[in-house]
Amino acid sequence: MIMTRYRSEFIQAIIDCGYLHQCTDLEGLDTVLAASAPIAGYIGFDCTAPSLHVGSLVSIMLLRRFQQSGHKPIVLMGGGTTKVGDPSGKDEARKLLTDADIAANMDGIKRVFSRFLSFGDGPTDAVMVNNADWLDDLEYIPFLRDYGRHFSINRMLSFDSVKLRLEREQPLTFLEFNYMVLQAYDFLELARRRQCRLQMGGSDQWGNIVNGVDLARRVDERALFGLTTPLLTTASGAKMGKTAEGAVWLNAEVLTPYDYWQYWRNTEDADVGRFLRLFTDLPTQEIARLEALRGAEINEAKKILANETTRLAHGTDAAEAAADTARKTFEDGNQGDQLPTIEVSRDALAKGVPAFELLRRAGLAASNGEARRLIKGGGGRINDTPIKTETQAVTLADVDSALGIIKLSAGKKRHALVKAV
Repeated sequence: MIMTRYRSEFIQAIIDCGYLHQCTDLEGLDTVLAASAPIAGYIGFDCTAPSLHVGSLVSIMLLRRFQQSGHKPIVLMGGGTTKVGDPSGKDEARKLLTDADIAANMDGIKRVFSRFLSFGDGPTDAVMVNNADWLDDLEYIPFLRDYGRHFSINRMLSFDSVKLRLEREQPLTFLEFNYMVLQAYDFLELARRRQCRLQMGGSDQWGNIVNGVDLARRVDERALFGLTTPLLTTASGAKMGKTAEGAVWLNAEVLTPYDYWQYWRNTEDADVGRFLRLFTDLPTQEIARLEALRGAEINEAKKILANETTRLAHGTDAAEAAADTARKTFEDGNQGDQLPTIEVSRDALAKGVPAFELLRRAGLAASNGEARRLIKGGGGRINDTPIKTETQAVTLADVDSALGIIKLSAGKKRHALVKAV
């Protein structure tokens, strides 16, 4: 089968790297992007927390790819829409935030983008705008008259963000129901103010994006485009950006660069190649080499993934420091102070040793019962990965092949090493 090669660098790149899920008119967008002049495209980010987390990283990297392909990214801060709350993917209404809360969250979120995008006044420089600039001053009756008449309730009820909520018999407030109208209006305003022709977002935003494309066509006879990325899960089906210990935040004051590095270091083997394509700038040939590694060698690819993702989010110095801390923990057996170390035979590990037993032997629990309770409460970890069950066995597969060591943890501050002999 002959694979289609697209004319625009951006479309081909996002297909090759696995970003593309849906597009309102892929051939038409490819033609526009392939023209000599750069176009503007945006993604919106509501200000519901003081930091974005890894679940937003696909969108951030998509804007980065857009800029790298010679186009102009617009980061839209949802200073206005955050006051309403996006119902997409939610079973209940978001907690309403004060203006002060939203402003504080926005300040925290803004900082992460300077690591991934180049801002300025040039034709391909990124810009950041706030939809409160136009939403806060809308007059309700004129807005309904001028724009509300273009939205079909029948169609709005068919979108997943609404339909799934109703099917689960979860209440959907009229406030939230207005969100898709406001997001559609955002696209129209950005088209008018910034000549923006493309809106991008996660697959849960498809209905909202299509509404914006339709509104611009109906009101201004503008031809706009929408594009979404797939819902991203790990190979085992877990949602990206979530761990047993909470969200994987992008801001260093919420999650340390070392913990961020460890999140990527603990990537499942089956996800390494995909994540290298989505979340790093490594050349495709290098990614192909790394994802072809098997057995213990895949750990080297995971370290490179951790180094590259941490460098993008926190800078080169932070990435090197995190990698050095991890190396010292495993190779030198210390994190400032010498870590306690126990020896376990490889024969025993080949058969499997209960994790609770190793926690007790390493002095991280006073008894087997205490170790079981620690695991049950989510505080026991092997190589910084939470122990799933009280009966989970530690095996040779957990041993760092180069160092012959396993790291045990009780909570975030107490650690020990198991040396395979």
